[in-house]
Amino acid sequence: MGASVREASELSGGTFAAVWRATLTDGREIVVKTAAAPEARLLRYEAGLLAAESAYYQRVRNLAPVPEVLHLADDWLAVTLLPGRPLTELDNTDGVREQLGATIARVHELTGSRFGYAGARASGADWPAAFAAIVDDLLADARDWSVRLPSGIAETVERHRACLATVTRPALLHWDLWDGNVLARDGVLTGLVDGERYLYGDPLLDLVSPALFRRIEDEPDNPFLRGYAAATGLVLDDAARTRLALYRMHLYTLMVTECPSRGEPRDGERAAYLTGLLESELHLLGQTM
Repeated sequence: MGASVREASELSGGTFAAVWRATLTDGREIVVKTAAAPEARLLRYEAGLLAAESAYYQRVRNLAPVPEVLHLADDWLAVTLLPGRPLTELDNTDGVREQLGATIARVHELTGSRFGYAGARASGADWPAAFAAIVDDLLADARDWSVRLPSGIAETVERHRACLATVTRPALLHWDLWDGNVLARDGVLTGLVDGERYLYGDPLLDLVSPALFRRIEDEPDNPFLRGYAAATGLVLDDAARTRLALYRMHLYTLMVTECPSRGEPRDGERAAYLTGLLESELHLLGQTM
């Protein structure tokens, strides 16, 4: 990159990649993320995440505050350091969350050529096929890692296929909008990071992680929802509520499945807590036809 490293320190908070903040000898402040080792076992959807992260930033850079990509190699990615701190470290963030909702609404205007993930990962010609393929891959991952999941997950997706089919445009989704991936300073949204898990599909999928472990449809004053609805006119009818439950089911399935790959016990407290949330969504969906 035409400069050497003057100082560097590892950044914490994530659970997948190793991430470093570095100051170069020319004064630039950058962030460097490394890929998993070639021999590392990954979930199926985690293939090629560095290239995916670079692609997401370049696709949305005129619509959202994301890092500039400085260099992409097979095993590392360098991007500019954004100002601000993650929402996990801040108080009084309602205004930032409302800005985030409006920003994600703009990003959702971008449309893909297919549903699902880019590359060779799960995708489909329509949203029901893509979402079923995404869930099927997670179920296969769970078998590979000997993770126990509640029964009926694939059957629940199939039972609600008609509801999923109401989604006809593959919108660009960040998907991982938990507080650690949202930066702010002085009450202003300054960054979206970790876009490597992006996919194309139902915009409602992006309403799950901003209200992690909760049901955003039961929070009419949720600031993210307020910002998003103001920009889109979104109304959460019964079909939307069903799809949100399906997407929470997907997220909890993923989070339980990834426990051993993140060094968490398969039968530990975290897995038990997430399994309880998953069973709750399955019960709700069982009552929804």
